[in-house]
Amino acid sequence: MAENGITLTLDSEASASAAAAMEATAAAPSLTQVKEADPVVLDESSLTEEERKMVEDFSEKIDIKNSSIVLQYGAGAQKKIADFSDGALSSVRTKDLGEVGNMITDLITELEGFEIDENDKGIFGFFKRSANKLSVLKTKYEKAEVNIDKITNTLEDHQIQLLKDVAMLDKMYELNLNYFKELTMYIIAGKKCLEKFRNTELAEAVAKAKETNTAEDAQYANDLAALADRFEKKLHDLELTRMVSIQMGPQIRLLQNSDTLMVEKIHSTIVNTIPLWKSQMTIALGIAHSQQAMQAQREVTNMTNELLKKNADMLKMGTVEVAKESERGVVDIETLKHTNQTLISTLDEVIKIQNEGREKRKAAEVELGRIEGELRAKLLEIDQEKKTVK
Repeated sequence: MAENGITLTLDSEASASAAAAMEATAAAPSLTQVKEADPVVLDESSLTEEERKMVEDFSEKIDIKNSSIVLQYGAGAQKKIADFSDGALSSVRTKDLGEVGNMITDLITELEGFEIDENDKGIFGFFKRSANKLSVLKTKYEKAEVNIDKITNTLEDHQIQLLKDVAMLDKMYELNLNYFKELTMYIIAGKKCLEKFRNTELAEAVAKAKETNTAEDAQYANDLAALADRFEKKLHDLELTRMVSIQMGPQIRLLQNSDTLMVEKIHSTIVNTIPLWKSQMTIALGIAHSQQAMQAQREVTNMTNELLKKNADMLKMGTVEVAKESERGVVDIETLKHTNQTLISTLDEVIKIQNEGREKRKAAEVELGRIEGELRAKLLEIDQEKKTVK
């Protein structure tokens, strides 16, 4: 076992560890403008010395002539990636950030809904016309405060859960890096083994078949070549799975960024908007009480108008800022369009590669049939000449 818990195995038992890892952690890539770039060469330059030794030792254990090993090669790592992707998608499906946005909207509605009768000329005139109006104002304030406190408590619960999700996504990102490294090591080890197999056993079998010119040796060489081709296709499948793992990285970070942005919105609402509203309403009620004892109607009216304007301006500023933030999208539509186009392009490229591989295999089958026919005709010709001599 190497650092970060990376293991290489020739059986499919490793798939169980992947499921356990997903249970332990509980789990739309963000892409920039695609530019032309040199193709990435998959070699040992990205591996540590310990990982290179693991690859070297593991490549010596691979037996391409063993069909079972070829069939199961890298299956454990592929299963980890598949389970990992399912877990990430499940996390996206079960998370309803829209609910949090609705709660913030409800909160703003409560704040905006608290108004004083516009027919009253200021808060003090409101109380002077009726002593009961102060009680009405207190009742409205207390009712609004209860609703706001309920929404706040729910938002705090969501904030805690989102913070846990952010930490969990960090763990998922680390797991994905390990799975990616495992696949890379499987592919490099497999390519080293395949190259050695073709340069030694296969080359020797082909040379022997040409030397002996017997059907048995030719068939043996052909069988080895077929095994090498099967193993090469298996390595290609692992490279496709490795690309899935590469794409999971930015997808996880995008999801994590969305959670972080929502946490910041909730935090701003709780620590700024709500205390501001409560403090302003407390000031308004306190002034209303003190002005009931005052006799100067003009002074009361002027002071009240000034306070109301100031409170209204402050409430408007806070409400507008929160409304603007709540209306902002988590992800720009252009980003989603570009991500979708990039994924479609990737799928088109994969389909093109698969079609080309399929056409090449068909051509190889036709060529093998022709070779077999020539070999069979030659053998019949030799047999006929032997009968003629007798």
